[in-house]
Amino acid sequence: MSSGTDALVAALMAMCIGPGDEVVTSTFSFFATAGSIARVGARPVLVDIDPETFNMDVVAAAGACTTRTRALMPVHLFGQASDMSAVLALADEYKLQVIEDAAQAIGAGDHGGKVGGIGNLGCFSFFPSKNLGGFGDAGLVTTNDDALAHKVRLIRNHGMEPKYSHSMIGGNFRNDAIQAAVLRVKLPHLPAWTEGRRRNAARYRTLFAEAGLTGTIGLPKEWPDRYHIYNQFVIRAPKRDALKAHLEAAGIGTEIYYPVPFHQQACFASLGYKAGDFPHAERAAAEVLALPIYPELSADQQSYVVEQIASFYGVTA
Repeated sequence: MSSGTDALVAALMAMCIGPGDEVVTSTFSFFATAGSIARVGARPVLVDIDPETFNMDVVAAAGACTTRTRALMPVHLFGQASDMSAVLALADEYKLQVIEDAAQAIGAGDHGGKVGGIGNLGCFSFFPSKNLGGFGDAGLVTTNDDALAHKVRLIRNHGMEPKYSHSMIGGNFRNDAIQAAVLRVKLPHLPAWTEGRRRNAARYRTLFAEAGLTGTIGLPKEWPDRYHIYNQFVIRAPKRDALKAHLEAAGIGTEIYYPVPFHQQACFASLGYKAGDFPHAERAAAEVLALPIYPELSADQQSYVVEQIASFYGVTA
């Protein structure tokens, strides 16, 4: 696919989801999650997050389902799988489709299954910042359903088969050949890169503990039955914005994912949500900070990151 965003749009189109339909998803994610739902004319029904994993609160999702709900769109945020057993149980109860937003989670797993192969359709991004990144925008749709796979292939090429014969309306969602060439070379290295990120995550935990920061900083939760691939290593930090500025002054790059939840975005004002509706997401938006986690990050560099954080909070081991 041409991008992870277009993967989501094509997946929704393949499910024939459009005006009058609702899709339940998290309010805390990259904009494409809710944006893709709105782009096909459906209504994004937003719910709060599990504060420990940042992923969709499935109990809240159950309470948000109506007779117009057609699908669930769980997001495997920051590289950790959503609770897909609970998602599938909810989908089965309400006879819903499941579209996995796995843009940040290639290789992540839940109870032994790989994301993108658990729901009806999985959507991935190969934007350069991802664990497996192209030279520009690129994406992927996965499914175990042959009929759905054929439909998505039609949609990605204007619904055309054979040439100049259109059985449905699709789009130009094709992946550029140059992106495929880059990704084909990089793909065999992905397992090693993932393990490098996981190794760095484990080292961060040790360093934060040794620095006496675990009572100050909230570290990402990794559930034992899920395989976290750490597209981001996201901490919760008091005085987050000041800490970010302090680290930037020390030459350390960080990022805030995401400062404004969907229900507080101006373009979604018509959905009728207001500040305070989703407190866990709003708190996360005010506290989260992603630290460097790329696989080539050295132990000395990680020590420096933690030392600078300790310095900011005036903590001594």
